[in-house]
Amino acid sequence: MTTFLQLEGIEKQFGAFTALRSIDLDVQAGEFVCFLGPSGCGKTTLLRIVAGLEAQSAGRILQAGRDISTLPPSQRDYGIVFQSYALFPNLSVADNVAYGLVNRKTPKAQARERVAELLQLVGLPGSEGKFPSQLSGGQQQRIALARALATSPGLLLLDEPLSALDAIVRVHLRQEIRSLQRKLGVTTIMVTHDQEEALSVADRIVVMNHGVIEQVGTPQEVYREPASPFVADFVGRVNVLTGRAEADGVVRVGTTAFHCGHSQPPGKEVKVYLRPEDVVPTPGAGLASGESDNSFEASVEKVEFLGAYCLARVGGAVLGEHRLQVVLSLNFLAQHGLETGRPLRLTVLPGRLRIFGGA
Repeated sequence: MTTFLQLEGIEKQFGAFTALRSIDLDVQAGEFVCFLGPSGCGKTTLLRIVAGLEAQSAGRILQAGRDISTLPPSQRDYGIVFQSYALFPNLSVADNVAYGLVNRKTPKAQARERVAELLQLVGLPGSEGKFPSQLSGGQQQRIALARALATSPGLLLLDEPLSALDAIVRVHLRQEIRSLQRKLGVTTIMVTHDQEEALSVADRIVVMNHGVIEQVGTPQEVYREPASPFVADFVGRVNVLTGRAEADGVVRVGTTAFHCGHSQPPGKEVKVYLRPEDVVPTPGAGLASGESDNSFEASVEKVEFLGAYCLARVGGAVLGEHRLQVVLSLNFLAQHGLETGRPLRLTVLPGRLRIFGGA
């Protein structure tokens, strides 16, 4: 793939506060990249720097081999969609979509044809004469997307475009955006704090925290192979346990020994990160003393119904003071029941434990 956008050593200071520090990133042509992180991590600031709406304190930006580091927004090749839609309330849908075309002095007939094409593309054909106040939030965001695409930009920037919408519309529209992006092949960067949103649409996720990049990877890599405790904790549900490293790749949590092939020195305190869905119920009695195949017995303390599945909290002497969240299917519950206090034998799936050195 061809590198379309390069960020080299991007930094940003607001007075004494450092918002971004040494950001290096390559975005490939046609790629859908998500900047993901908590509020205040610098993701929106970085997007605004790419757009030229904010000036970086250091570093440079290359787009399609052209240095755009100091160019004003009007001379950069992108379309942008904001969280707040930012439509002109006094202009019709057609005039909103055509705004960039008018600024480029596109002939009226050509502009009308392009507007009709884009409204068809975003699923709102025939709405040219309506005004933003006559549209729902989801429809307004579709119009904002059509406006951003009107000039056929090489780069599409999305600044939390779905966060103002309700949950059902949000899920539907994010899939529409992803489908549209694939169809057009436009290089896209989306800012979001919603991990599920990032996991569902991105080719790669850039996880940010305190102005630095913690990890860049595919959704599967970020979820399954987090590069740091922050990534493991921020992306998805996770159990965090304290254990002690032993020889032969074993970590002991309470009295339970887990084989995980770690490289930590024996005796070192470590943090064990484990997804709830990677702990599965297994048939049979408990293990004899000293045995371990990553299985153990615990007792059920609480069951939380979450629609498609249940989340059980389990504990017991074998885990010491720790409690685990375990995902259980509704089929399992229907077959076995799961009342409070019931013993449950569990097995950790091979290779699913992530180990980081203790603080």
